Parts: sequence; C-alpha cells; structure tokens
Amino acid sequence: MTGKTPRTVLVTGPGGAGRTTVAAATALAAARRGDRTLLLCADPAGPGAVLGTAVPTAAGAGPAEVTPGLWVARVDPADYFRTEFLALQERAAAALDMLGARRLDGEELTELPGAEQFALLQALRRAAAGDWNVLVVDLPPLRDALSVLALPERLRRLIGRLLPAERQAARALRPMIAQLAGVPMPADWLYGAAARRDEELAAVQALIGSPGTTVRLVAEPGPAAADALRVARDGLSLYGLRVDALVPNKVLPTDSSDAWLATLAAQQQKCLDGWSEEYGAGSDSGAGSGAGWPLREVRHLGRDPRGLDDLADLEALADLGPDPGPDTDPDPDPWWVEDRREEDGLLVWSLPLPGAVKADIGLVRRGDELLLTVGPFHRIVPLAGALRRCTVSGAALTDGVLKVRFTPDPGLWPRTP
Repeated sequence: MTGKTPRTVLVTGPGGAGRTTVAAATALAAARRGDRTLLLCADPAGPGAVLGTAVPTAAGAGPAEVTPGLWVARVDPADYFRTEFLALQERAAAALDMLGARRLDGEELTELPGAEQFALLQALRRAAAGDWNVLVVDLPPLRDALSVLALPERLRRLIGRLLPAERQAARALRPMIAQLAGVPMPADWLYGAAARRDEELAAVQALIGSPGTTVRLVAEPGPAAADALRVARDGLSLYGLRVDALVPNKVLPTDSSDAWLATLAAQQQKCLDGWSEEYGAGSDSGAGSGAGWPLREVRHLGRDPRGLDDLADLEALADLGPDPGPDTDPDPDPWWVEDRREEDGLLVWSLPLPGAVKADIGLVRRGDELLLTVGPFHRIVPLAGALRRCTVSGAALTDGVLKVRFTPDPGLWPRTP
C-alpha cells in the first residue's frame, strides 16, 4: 500500500464522445511517466479494443498488466451482485431456515437494476486502498456519472437516518427490551452491516472529495455536447467536483482542402471558440474554483485509436496536473459563511454555482438541513452549527454565487453579557 490516496482522474462526458479512449490515453501517459497506474473501466465492453489487447473479463479476475506500469480492471456488476447476495443470504441463514425458505445458488442469480452503480462504488473503494500512484476511472456517460459520484453522500445520510449511531449504542439493552415489549428487536448483524456499509461509503466519499481527485470531461465539439456541458456544470458545482480539463475530442484539421471537411472543421472551431470563452482559463466556470477549465484539444486521427501507439500520440492528455502529495490539506470549503451581524444582522452562506439560472434553483430549509436543487440535480446539505440557530430570510443569485441569508433566532442565539 502506498499509504496515501492515489491521484485520481474521473473521466466522463456525453455518450459517444470517446471517454474510454481518453481514459486509456491518460492512464498510459501516467504509466510511461513512471507512475504505477490502474485504469478502471465501467464500460461492460471494457477497454480491450482501444488498448489493442485482451483484458480479463472472468468473474473475480483482478487487474491485468497490459504494459509496464499500467494495469487494467473492469467493473463486473454481475459478479458483485452474486457476491453480495450470497453473503447476505449467509448472514440471514437462521431467519431463512426458520421461515423454511430455500436458498439460492450463485448460478441462478442475475443482477438487478442499480447493481452497476454499487459495483462501481465497490471497485472504487478497493482501488483507493490498492498500491497505486494514479487511478484513472472510465465512468459512465455524464448524467449517470454525476449520479454515481453523488451516491455515497446520499446513502450515508440514509443509513444515518434509518440506523442512527445512538441507537446502535443501545444494542446491549435489546434482549431485555424485546422481552418487556414482546416484540423482536433487529438482529445485531443489521447494525453491523450498516456500520460496515457506512465505513465503505465513507472511503469512497473521501476518494471523490480528495484534493487529488479531479474530473476530466470529454466532448466532441458540437451543439449537443454544448447543451450537455451546460447542464453538467450545474451538477459539478452543486456536488463540489473539480474539473482538471475539458477535452474536445476528434477535432478536425482546419487546413483541409476538402470543402466538406473544411465546413465541418469550421463548425467545430466555432464551438471551440465558444467553449474557450465560456469554460476556459480566465472564465468563472471552475465548479466553485473560479479558475475555469483548461481546454486540451485531441486531434482526429482519421480513424478510431487502436493500440498503445495510437494512444501515445494523444499527447494533450499527458498532464495530470500537480501531485498534491501526502501532506496536502484538503481544499477549503468553497461554500463559505460571512458574518454580517454587526452590519445587517445576518449570516450569509455563499454557494458558488457558475452558470446557474435563477429559475432552475430551488431552496428549502428542513430542520438542520438545506435541500438544494439546481436544474435536474439535488443535494441535501447539513447546516453549520451557527446556521442551525437561524431562520432563512432570503436568497439571491449574483454573478454565479447563490447567497443565502440567515437571521439569528433570538431564542436560540447565545446572549452577550
């Protein structure tokens, strides 16, 4: 084990943009730089065609080294589902036997919808604990990828609500309570399983939120990709995900003598100019960073890239950015609270949401949490201690920053002598 979280690049983008190619080229560049690198692929087909070599697909197969320094592994939802179901069946053996239920064999199990997302989270957890310097993840298409990356936080909240820690601490009293109430109490393994799940999800959440983890967006220049990127920017900002590069893929040469290709290249160039202005360095589109997204154009090879030589030609993907190192402090919370009690009697919580539109924003206070909606994306955020003692008195979106105003509640706020 390396003893630190690996430098992690999460590669996603609209469907058909070349995510797997960019992920493989990024991983190959890291391996040839001297980093021990794992390419983790969520695509059922795997990266074998792009790499020009066979990748093991048998259930339980571990990472395979395809070239010095580069290992490849594929997420297998079917194997994950069978393993998890059989383990659950074993833990619940006593209850199943009491009910007379017949146990299922692994051969008759087929994964249910949603297994892909959980299999990917499990694969991320194992990879984060492995002996890797760089982890490159070929994620599903953009909207699905954002949902998966937001899942650990959501699931941990649900576990905490359904099986809170203070109830787990009372397990020793359960047998006595069950006798007095005449009602069977939940088995210990339920709370143990919840604790294990929370620990696993916490590890994945830590990897996603690590200062060394970034998202690499891949898009083929055009109107459809432009719309997808605008929507995705809302989700990236809301979930606090950092983008290291926007990769316009399959960029055509602008000096072609063919009129048809020249027209397509001109259309692409117009789109690239718009992206550079809207997302590039110097813009305020960095998902809370304010630094914009570096654009790294990948030229069209005239064919689908196949094999390591083709991937090595995509030199624009070689730069992973600076290695944060083991002692790097996490990035400061991009959502900050400004104390304006002396001036206005308010606390103001600022949430950078570059590109967001006022009509697409929803805000609801529920107990000690804030329910945020930006376009199609939702997040439930716990309030800081000071804000819990306030009431929400208004909000405004200004220059890409949502400012939520909180008025201290005199009945809850400490009185000054």
